[in-house]
Amino acid sequence: MGNRIMRAMVSVVTALGLAAVPFSAGAEPAEGQGPPPLGDDFDWGVAMSEFQSGGYFPDSNWTRYAAQSADPYQNAVDFYHRYPEDIRRAADLGVDTFRISIEWARLEPAPGQWDPEAFAYYDDVLRHVVDAGMRPMLTLDHWVYPGWVADRGGWANPDIVGEWLENARKVVDRYAHLDPMWVTFNEGTAYMMQEVKHGGIAPQDLPAMSDRLAEAHRGIYEYIHTVQPGAMVTTNASYIPTAEPVMDAQLIDKVADKLDFIGIDYYYGVSPTNPSAVYALLDEHWKATLEPEGIYYALRYYAQKFPGMPLYIVENGMPTDNGEPRADGQTRASALSDDVYWIQRAKADGMNVIGYNYWSLADNYEWGTYAPRFGLYTVDVLTDPTLTRHPTDGVDAYRDITRSGGVPEGYTPSRAPAVCSLVDAPSSCLDPVTVPGG
Repeated sequence: MGNRIMRAMVSVVTALGLAAVPFSAGAEPAEGQGPPPLGDDFDWGVAMSEFQSGGYFPDSNWTRYAAQSADPYQNAVDFYHRYPEDIRRAADLGVDTFRISIEWARLEPAPGQWDPEAFAYYDDVLRHVVDAGMRPMLTLDHWVYPGWVADRGGWANPDIVGEWLENARKVVDRYAHLDPMWVTFNEGTAYMMQEVKHGGIAPQDLPAMSDRLAEAHRGIYEYIHTVQPGAMVTTNASYIPTAEPVMDAQLIDKVADKLDFIGIDYYYGVSPTNPSAVYALLDEHWKATLEPEGIYYALRYYAQKFPGMPLYIVENGMPTDNGEPRADGQTRASALSDDVYWIQRAKADGMNVIGYNYWSLADNYEWGTYAPRFGLYTVDVLTDPTLTRHPTDGVDAYRDITRSGGVPEGYTPSRAPAVCSLVDAPSSCLDPVTVPGG
């Protein structure tokens, strides 16, 4: 469908009062030009989950789930012992934010028994992060809780809120002086789906878990702001094209008055000719078509929903199948550059985008399998006992991006925007972005 036809449809729909798009796609950059750099105050980062990368993990819901999964957990990529070198790798990218989870299962392996060695480990990890010139972004719950909590019913047990808050307050007390950004729950709705999938809760317990996540978020939000005035706190959204309003209703909408920024995880697009996002649900992430312009539509969705609220891409990346070339020809460098281009376009169109984290620094355990690889550094966990980190082309690309504040002048995305994107339907279809020569 031609762009002129699309824009004519927008005019008709708007005239009928059926659509209102405060952030129109705007004018595309002229040939040979590009959107302006993101500026010195824009945050560049990398993101990881300590369970997925750390290894040497105590009893938890996820060590139990992993025992029944396609690939054995083993010790992931052993961040637990290799964090100094991995943190150096992150700093060498030129990023200023390092996202990691502080895992409850490590800190309290038995009820009321707090492990001083676990606290000392996180103390040293965060010392390395800060000494390397990066700000921590700390996730309080990245889908993992102690085995003894699982034995008591997990999120089906109403007592979990108090137990969760006790741990979270200890973490806040210990690390608020570092002025971290905070993520309370990683991808709340996806968390609930994983708990049902693996038997952590029964389907009928979903409404209760949703309410308890909201209660816990609200409680720790207030506490963080008491201990760390001016803190930036969120719960990040796993952006699912066409389903985000339903996803938001599970947690974000319940805590909308207790968010300092909107954290967004964006990976895949969807359009009439590309229904492939379903592969992410099948753990075959590499088969899902990327549609990088969808990151623009995801930002626009939240810019419209929460006017003026800061927006931060907390996770974004490109998966491969065990490091093999993708069928669509996308490389980590090209996918990363395309995504950053569309973030620059969003910022240029007036959206309050303040930061971006690449997921992930190194390949990790993708919740049951090592096959999907997202890392800037790739690691052959199942075949390489040395767990050597091998740089992908994304390393140099990201270093160039952070140095320049975005992609270079005149950059054109490697993939043309999809026809009638459904990432934020109907506006993403009726008011689409275009690129020079597109």
